[in-house]
Amino acid sequence: MSAGIALVVGLGNPGQQYQCNRHNAGAMFLASLAAAYKTELKPETHYKGLTGRITVGSNEVRLLFPTTFMNKSGESVQPLAQFYKLEPSQILVAYDELDLPLGTTRLKTGGGHGGHNGVRDVIRALGSAEFARLRLGIGHPGDPSLVLNYVLGDFRNSEVPVIEEEIARSVALLPLLSEGKLQIAMNKLHTRPSP
Repeated sequence: MSAGIALVVGLGNPGQQYQCNRHNAGAMFLASLAAAYKTELKPETHYKGLTGRITVGSNEVRLLFPTTFMNKSGESVQPLAQFYKLEPSQILVAYDELDLPLGTTRLKTGGGHGGHNGVRDVIRALGSAEFARLRLGIGHPGDPSLVLNYVLGDFRNSEVPVIEEEIARSVALLPLLSEGKLQIAMNKLHTRPSP
């Protein structure tokens, strides 16, 4: 059994205007996680982010939303990980994934950044890509030239229940993740019950 997840990072851009953007799917997941465990995310200037702490079973898990803007997320993640002496394998980074359709969420460890600037910066800052990732599918607009406006656009009304359901399914996995049961959590997330 691997070390349990001790830090959950939700990637996004700070500011009211970005709150419902597709690019903030990771931050939306983190906010739902904080709400589910009845904790508040508070500003912590030393870590350039909003932080919180929850207890999952007998494990303590820290929450972090970098307020550095997406492409500098590592500047927030690295000092917190260093202070609490966390290995990359104990970190879960949640973010929006263009290469997965809306309504599909995937969990994995390691790999490249897939063109995601937030993930790219976390890899750079940690000096490792061996952290767990929760990839929340947002779909692709079809044309690379449309990507920027698409990711910085809000979820459509019809899309909101879909992403909310994926977030709820992912939040429910935290007890497994905090115990280091990544493979079991993966199987659970990737297997949909028959209708």
